[in-house]
Amino acid sequence: MTSLLGVLFDGLAYGSLLFLISVGLSVTMGLMNFINLAHGAFAMLGGYVAVVLMNRAGVPFLLALPAAFMGAAAAGWVLERTLYRRLYQASHLDQVLFSIGLTFMAMAGASYLFGPGQQPVELPEALRGQVRVAGLELGAYRLFLIGVVVAITVALGWLVARTRFGAQVRAAVDNQQAARGLGINVGRVFSLTFALGSGLAGLGGGLGVDVLGLDPAFPLKYMVYFLLVVAVGGAGSIRGSLLAALVLGVADVAGKYYVPAVGAFVIYAMMVLLLVLFPAGLYGRRA
Repeated sequence: MTSLLGVLFDGLAYGSLLFLISVGLSVTMGLMNFINLAHGAFAMLGGYVAVVLMNRAGVPFLLALPAAFMGAAAAGWVLERTLYRRLYQASHLDQVLFSIGLTFMAMAGASYLFGPGQQPVELPEALRGQVRVAGLELGAYRLFLIGVVVAITVALGWLVARTRFGAQVRAAVDNQQAARGLGINVGRVFSLTFALGSGLAGLGGGLGVDVLGLDPAFPLKYMVYFLLVVAVGGAGSIRGSLLAALVLGVADVAGKYYVPAVGAFVIYAMMVLLLVLFPAGLYGRRA
């Protein structure tokens, strides 16, 4: 029983991290109708920002995380304004080819600047070790991850459903021409939305260095995982992405723990099962 609860807890922590990185991709694919396969590159950028600030500048971990968010958000905003918006009306093949090319450029740049190896990171003392909760020994850092994701999920839900900006995003997605007629700056709304999604990916990259690792191959290694979350959850759905990430995270960890010989394939089997049962995703439209 203890091992089962431990696997469940680790799976929820892993799924929380997948959600944090993937939710921005869900927004760009579901709301903005753009297939951005370079999304993992923004997560990698956030990871490198955090690692460089911590290891070379001595910045505390908790201060490096906002910097990871801001660095990835700024990069996302600049690229959206200069490159991405030119392809909003292009075919999906053009979008895929462009974003794949951007991914390989980011990987080459990271390899040139930081080398091909894994980047070391040292967590604060308070986030190391185990914490006893209800008689169970739980990882302090994984508890921290789950807490961060809960807070961000609540904040995102409030932003989309309760704020003027959220209403502008929904209006711009539903009918761009009508939104412009109401005085909404659709280009600005899309730029900010893309920057927010990129920033969340960067934050996830910074948080995930200790769990996922960080090297120049990061965008390709985890691209399929991010796409799985969006496909299973339903593009454009925050709730769907969260539920899909948690389910897939638990399935992945449990598979690798209980059936290590085929554990890497469990997450794909779970994806197939869920898409057969929910062809349009758990929530939202077909990805």
